[in-house]
Amino acid sequence: MNQERVKELLQEALSENESLFLIELQFLANSKIKVIVDGDEGVPLSECVRISRNIEHNLDREEEDFSLEVTTPDIAHPLLVKRQYKKNINRILKVKTEAEEIEGTLTDVTDEKITLHWKVREPKPIGKGKHTVEKIKTLLYEDIKSAKVKIIF
Repeated sequence: MNQERVKELLQEALSENESLFLIELQFLANSKIKVIVDGDEGVPLSECVRISRNIEHNLDREEEDFSLEVTTPDIAHPLLVKRQYKKNINRILKVKTEAEEIEGTLTDVTDEKITLHWKVREPKPIGKGKHTVEKIKTLLYEDIKSAKVKIIF
């Protein structure tokens, strides 16, 4: 399998729609190619088909037989690309770092870091009972071990 040719064809297909970006490209056993793409406003099925056709129609099946899967990340798939964070602003993320696990609303995204907001009930500093405190945490991308969007039904 000419992996470089597949990468070229994939980039060519992605360049036709600036809102799409590559999440993952895998070359698996038995000549299986798996492409995961995402988009700033989601990815319509027609775009997956277009990308698939651009790769399939420009490779020679007589030379090598292969299977191709072009898909979007499912809800269980962690965020892998910075651009995915931007499209999920104002959604709840579950973020794991080396030291902690945080669940909060993604409120800001830059090229270096993300900011999460959440509320928690804590004991009052004076007296009995609890009060609600708003927490804010800024995390560098390099400190994030995994981040997933929390789906609320």
